[in-house]
Amino acid sequence: MSFKNSTAERTTITRNTLDLEKSTSNIYESIVMLAKRSNQLNVELKEELTRKLAEFASSTDNLEEIFENREQIEISKFYEKLPKPVAMAIKELEEDKIYQRKLED
Repeated sequence: MSFKNSTAERTTITRNTLDLEKSTSNIYESIVMLAKRSNQLNVELKEELTRKLAEFASSTDNLEEIFENREQIEISKFYEKLPKPVAMAIKELEEDKIYQRKLED
């Protein structure tokens, strides 16, 4: 997933709960679905950030030789400015990009 192109809100906004439960007809199922998708997005985001920051990792463990890398700081700032995974999950739900599979009894 491209986190750069996310159109999710970057600030907190008030949402109508009726809009969230449209796809499932149950607000609790919708919240569980959003929580699971949010966790998936968070894992993807963390893995991507870790891969990018691993390029700057030093092989020495000496605390005296820690250098600030400008590129590393810029990457960190970019990821801090991204919308939260919950906001991305809500946006996906509103755009019908996520769905729920139910196991049949």
